[in-house]
Amino acid sequence: MAMSFFDQFASTSYLGIPLIAVAIALPWVLYPTPTSRWINNRLLTVQGWFIGRFTSQLMLPLNAGGHKWALLLASLMVFLITINMLGLLPYTFTPTTQLSLNMGLAVPLWLATVIIGMRNQPTVALGHLLPEGTPIPLIPVLIIIETISLFIRPLALGVRLTANLTAGHLLIQLIATAVFVLLPMMPTVAILTAAVLFLLTLLEVAVAMIQAYVFVLLLSLYLQENV
Repeated sequence: MAMSFFDQFASTSYLGIPLIAVAIALPWVLYPTPTSRWINNRLLTVQGWFIGRFTSQLMLPLNAGGHKWALLLASLMVFLITINMLGLLPYTFTPTTQLSLNMGLAVPLWLATVIIGMRNQPTVALGHLLPEGTPIPLIPVLIIIETISLFIRPLALGVRLTANLTAGHLLIQLIATAVFVLLPMMPTVAILTAAVLFLLTLLEVAVAMIQAYVFVLLLSLYLQENV
């Protein structure tokens, strides 16, 4: 029974087609496409307002060189939010619970920020490995520590997103199972547990949006150090 709780995270296939590919491609179909009309409908207006506000806040601490990343970061933010929200629906698969997918997003983007820093300002980029005013005996140790922390960044990005979504899905499934088990025996307790399940679902909706925002925000902070 304990192992069945983790079956929802298994990447299955249907007719030889991996469903993770379908789950990744589906959100792009749901987005409304812009029209050539002067006045858009309400959905397009809300979508444009949200992306514009998010992009302006994200690009605020960056200089002109970092504004080239606006389209990529905004698209990544909307994509992650959509995948995380769709994963909360019944009988759906959440690709962002797979560490391989999250690392596949985190490592190339983190590496791109590091390469940009080493190409544009190598002295400043290498200077992050040694804080100013460090005592001479501590220089080798701090360089090693800062180098390790630099390479841990993409791992932290991927693991944070995976762990938060996986824990939320497991809690929802555990409490939902408890509701069905308690309903014939203790209906009052089952109703209270269902209320907790409803509140937890609302919390998971917030977590799904917050974790997507944190993922993109940390990428923008890494970019800020290198542009």
